[in-house]
Amino acid sequence: MINANDLRKGIVFQLDSAPCIVIDVSFQSPTARGGTTLVKTKYRNLITGQVLNSSFKAGDRMDEADFARRKGQFLYASGDQGVFMDQENYEQYEISGEIYDDVKGFLLENGDVSLGVFNDQVVTLEVPQVVELIVTETAPAIRNATATAQTKEAILETGISVQVPGYLESGEKIKIDTRDGRFVSRA
Repeated sequence: MINANDLRKGIVFQLDSAPCIVIDVSFQSPTARGGTTLVKTKYRNLITGQVLNSSFKAGDRMDEADFARRKGQFLYASGDQGVFMDQENYEQYEISGEIYDDVKGFLLENGDVSLGVFNDQVVTLEVPQVVELIVTETAPAIRNATATAQTKEAILETGISVQVPGYLESGEKIKIDTRDGRFVSRA
């Protein structure tokens, strides 16, 4: 059991038989004597993806979710789904839908990922914060691109397109921030 006072960002608890991850938490103390502290939480239901708000009393208890974060590896793409392997027990999972679509542009074969497993089912899929990908197609280098902050579109080896500085050329390896798909630097 998890006490409401112990809720912090990133903790997973079970509510209505679904795992929920805390996104934000704040504590509100009452002004009157004898009042109970309220724990206001913003959390995401990991099954449906909904972001919800809820308030709990300081002494409330929630069930712990049967949730585990495991090291995984992306094996290959098969149509509109990806095949991943749990590196602890070598079990393979086929993942499709929104969980896979959000990260497939940052995945290379044999790339490391973090799998969130609930009741032997993958409910979250996290890629490293920064990945290195090769530019496969872009316009020629823009002259004097370092003097001004000009950007151009580039298509990467996974098929996604990002805005990159004008001085980059095809064939260069770059670092991409996976949270927002933004160019970070050359690799």
